[in-house]
Amino acid sequence: MSDRIDKSWVVVASIEIPEGNRCVDLFARPDGTFGFEEFRRDPEDSGRWTPVRFFSDATFPSQDAAMAAATRAVPWLTEA
Repeated sequence: MSDRIDKSWVVVASIEIPEGNRCVDLFARPDGTFGFEEFRRDPEDSGRWTPVRFFSDATFPSQDAAMAAATRAVPWLTEA
């Protein structure tokens, strides 16, 4: 898990492309809101997941709302 995901947040879904180098995590916060973050994993980063565009500050009232926003914001997600 990346440092961009607070330790108190629970990842409820992780969607990865078949190549294994892009991922979107949907997470729930203790206050009942949801969010998402996009990550990439490259050999030069020793395979560590690195945030791409820093979406994790946005809050959504439901997992479905977070997924809808992620789908709009991350072009490859509709194909994954």
